[in-house]
Amino acid sequence: MTLAHPAADSNSGPLPARHANVAVLALAIGGFAIGTGEFVSMGLLPNIAAGVDISIPQAGHVVSAYAIGVMVGAPLIAAFGARLPRKRLLWSLMALFALGNAASALAPNYPSLVAARFVAGLPHGAFFGIGAVVVASLVAPAKRARAVSMMLVGLSVANIFGVPLTTLLGQQYGWRWPYAAVGILAMVTLAAVLAWVPQRPADVGASMTSELSALRQPQVWLTLLVGTIGFGGAFSTYSYITPTLTSLSHFSETAVTAMLAVYGVGMTIGMIAGGRLADRALMPSMYGSLVFSALVLFGFGMAVHTKMGAVVAVFLLGMTTSILVPCLQTRLMDVAREGQSLAAALNHSTLNLANALGAWLGGFVLSAGLGYEWPSRVGGFLAVAGLALALISGSLDRRGGRGSSTDARAEAQTPNFAAVNAATASGSPE
Repeated sequence: MTLAHPAADSNSGPLPARHANVAVLALAIGGFAIGTGEFVSMGLLPNIAAGVDISIPQAGHVVSAYAIGVMVGAPLIAAFGARLPRKRLLWSLMALFALGNAASALAPNYPSLVAARFVAGLPHGAFFGIGAVVVASLVAPAKRARAVSMMLVGLSVANIFGVPLTTLLGQQYGWRWPYAAVGILAMVTLAAVLAWVPQRPADVGASMTSELSALRQPQVWLTLLVGTIGFGGAFSTYSYITPTLTSLSHFSETAVTAMLAVYGVGMTIGMIAGGRLADRALMPSMYGSLVFSALVLFGFGMAVHTKMGAVVAVFLLGMTTSILVPCLQTRLMDVAREGQSLAAALNHSTLNLANALGAWLGGFVLSAGLGYEWPSRVGGFLAVAGLALALISGSLDRRGGRGSSTDARAEAQTPNFAAVNAATASGSPE
């Protein structure tokens, strides 16, 4: 079957389901590429260290360089690219991601590899943030969170297939080949974006000032804090998943690889469920996701003392890692008003910060002499703290006379869509 170019159907507003679905698929392929590129370094640290003649702790800086790139690139690209047509910005970001991974594969030494990983991280948050705004514009308001979650599914599916396969590729043929493979995936994404993502005119009312206006909204900061603290709970556990499973569950290192695939399946199901729940009732779904996370994390340390309990616990941990994400992404687009692209991109900077916070707190309790049951318990307290912040945010909504209904969410996105419609009426080109 030949698919017509989505742009043939609409320049603004929702598209027919078939065309919206292939546009979401194009961006999900990008999510798969980015997710694979982000996590594959963690499984290849010994190979990278040997390849560029450094220690394994130094090789960990390769991972940190990527995370710093995400945190720096997301807000800067979203703000500076505010007036660019979103389709052009999306394929440009994927071209930069391909370049960063190609440079990683060809890096002759440690400093150049760190620089290449920083460059590869720059487009990460902006691609997901701007992609979320785009896919939300392709469907009816009642299906926005679901569309965003389907785009993000590529990120979780990468943990089932992309990361294990590229890790195996690197172990067999050398650490450079996984980065080359991710670069090829990025080019496939670029072609899919060009073919399937619809043409959208530039937002004539957008500017760096309008995007930065999101930072004047207290609710934006509260939502980012919910993500940083509440989401950090899952990473306080996941960062130490291998020694936890080998020491408490008595799995072999080979079996741990299979358990990571179980984690990826949980992530995928959690992402899909989170999108559907957020479309039904955004704020209650955010509260419920954090309660669910707290319960899973508080029970994790006890469950992993048996192999069957560990399988269930790791699956549920995967769900806690992703079920909150569509809620956060949609909430940020709601409360940011004119600064939707920046706020949505900042979500991914926040999640990387949550990763760092969770890993640090988990390491802190381990360094204090507590056992591997304790990082997940710390994570449970973080989820409870995130829930408290979410409840404060919901309370401020009610005091301001503004709920979290579909109508309120549609109103929150009106400024950007109004500008798009005005640009279309004036014949503004892509």
